[in-house]
Amino acid sequence: MVESHAAQDMDDAAEAEPETTSRGSVRVRAADRHVGARIRERRVMLGYSQQQLAELIGVTYQQAHKYEHGLNRISAGRLYEIAQALRVPVSWFYEGLDSSPPPAEMTARERACLELARNFVAIENEKFQEALSQMARALAARSRNGDDTAT
Repeated sequence: MVESHAAQDMDDAAEAEPETTSRGSVRVRAADRHVGARIRERRVMLGYSQQQLAELIGVTYQQAHKYEHGLNRISAGRLYEIAQALRVPVSWFYEGLDSSPPPAEMTARERACLELARNFVAIENEKFQEALSQMARALAARSRNGDDTAT
């Protein structure tokens, strides 16, 4: 569903979170940032750019950026659209919210995993994808068996 720019601007203004000092606002902002981080994580896993995600959900690139950084709140309807575009249930964005906050920076292993997922999705040839999957399985089996030497 694509909205007109005027309707989108009204929606964006309604979703923008005002700065408040009321009790619980810190928790709300943390939840917005968590959901935004999960949107970004899934977008990167699928190999989408922010521009591609924005087009899929009918918003501007700037609005998608604000969503990912928790700068603007996301309405229930918009979150549903994002979940559909990223092929996950809405609940996926909330996973891990109640646990302790994740480290500010991703580890080298997490970055490598995301890069691997992004590159895998970019491979269009299914035979190449299967070959890469078989190689990963073989390397994992060797690693589990204690054989980490390269031949």
